Parts: sequence; structure tokens; C-alpha cells
Amino acid sequence: MTEPTPRKFTASDGLALAGDIGGPEGAPLVLLMHGGGQTRHSWAGAMRALIAAGYRVVNLDARGHGESEWSDARAYTINDRIKDIHAVVDGCGTPFALVGASMGGLTSIHAVGQGLAPAALVLVDIVPDMEPKGVERIVGFMNAHHGGFASLDEAADAVAAYYPERPRPKDPSGLMKNLRLRDDGRLYWHWDPVMFQVEDPSQFREPLARSTEKLGQRAEVPVLVVRGKLSDIVSDSSIASFRAKVPHAECVDVSEAGHMVAGDKNDAFNAAVIGFLTAHMPV
Repeated sequence: MTEPTPRKFTASDGLALAGDIGGPEGAPLVLLMHGGGQTRHSWAGAMRALIAAGYRVVNLDARGHGESEWSDARAYTINDRIKDIHAVVDGCGTPFALVGASMGGLTSIHAVGQGLAPAALVLVDIVPDMEPKGVERIVGFMNAHHGGFASLDEAADAVAAYYPERPRPKDPSGLMKNLRLRDDGRLYWHWDPVMFQVEDPSQFREPLARSTEKLGQRAEVPVLVVRGKLSDIVSDSSIASFRAKVPHAECVDVSEAGHMVAGDKNDAFNAAVIGFLTAHMPV
């Protein structure tokens, strides 16, 4: 198996985007896009499984997240993120699939609505009609700790309180992939808090509705929604609403998984995604 190697991608505005790439050259490409407040490390297990299945995989830190650069120009709109997809897939010379969790999934819907033509689209616990309480909980968590944490244990306590379904790790050192130590000696989540000040979420509704309508008209783009059965973001009614607009969409429920499906039940998640890609974008 080809081991992932770090790769820098240059966005259209010059921003440096950090990622990992692996798998055989010339194989169909899978672009992994994490959710808001996450980093590419959330896909580590999925990337290994996709490479083992024979795919070429790019695992990208979104702008303003992880090791990707922050934008001095506050360029964090949906259109900026769509351009970042193009920075990876344009000219790749092979069929490609988009696998997007939360923010990454919504960006993918918009990209297809604007004419991007992936061979397959996987939406990970995200559809346009999200449950308001779940959204409020995520935004509240991301806005609650701008002052950072005094210790790694304090950060782990915050995550455990936000995500009580997942056992608190005895060794929280893995959280350092999502934290950075600054000069004041405190630990901060490694995303740019300016992102929340760029666009009013209410401005997303009509453009997202239009993009979803266009996705529903593009039966040539296979769509899979992988839902965490315990998710407070995607409900049965959310799925029903999405499938009414995108009739060709398939849905797989992962039991005992919440919004962070890939991290909660990695094996079940990988099996669902690889099975779908094998059917629609075989190596």
C-alpha cells in the first residue's frame, strides 16, 4: 500500500492548502473534505482504507483549518471553498469523487450545483435541511472557546461535554492534532475564528436550495448520504426531504454513530463508502 505523503496545494487566491496524498497514480481520485472545526486527521482511517481499495486519495485541510493557511482577506465563503476543490481536481485526468462531511458536504453540493462533474458524491451526515438544535449545538461549541484552554485535559473535558456519546479518552494527546500552543501558553483550536464573521448562515438557505435542486436534476452524479443514526443534525425527516429533492440519492445509516460518523464507527463507514464507490467509480 502506498503510504500517504504531505502535499501542498495552491488555491486560486494564492493560499497554501495542506493535504496528504496517497494511492496509485492514475487511479480514480477521492477527495476527502472534513467538517467545520475539524482537520484532515479525522479521515486517517478512511484514507488508509480507500488507498487499500486501490484509489488515489487526497485528504485536505480546509482553508483556515489545520495546517492550511488562514486568509488575511477573510476569504471563507462557500465560493472560496469551491475554488479549493477545483485546485485539487482540475486537470487530475481521472474520474473523481467528493466525500464531504458537514461543511465539506455542503460545499460539495454547491460545487455540483455550479457544474462540477464528479463521478460520485458522498455526503457524510449532512443534508441541506439540517435539524436547527443540532446546528445550534455545533456553532455554540465552536464559538465557546476562543480564549483557549489552560491544558490538554481542559480541552478534552470540553469535547467530552459536547460529545457525551463518545468515551472520554484516557490519553487525550490525540487532540493535539486539532490544537496549537500559542505564545501565551494556552492551547487553541486550530481554526480561524474569523470564519464565523464572514457570512450570515441565513444567507446560505436560498443558494443551497438552488444547488440542491440542480443536484436533483443531475442523475448522472450518484449520491450517497451516510448518516450517523444517533446524529442530531440529520433526522428521518431531513433524509425524506432531501430524497424528495434528489430522488436518485441513496442513504446508509450507521448505527451507534453520531455526527462524527467516520470517527465513531470507522469500519462500518469505510465499508459503506467503498461499496458505493466500487459500484459507481471502480478502480
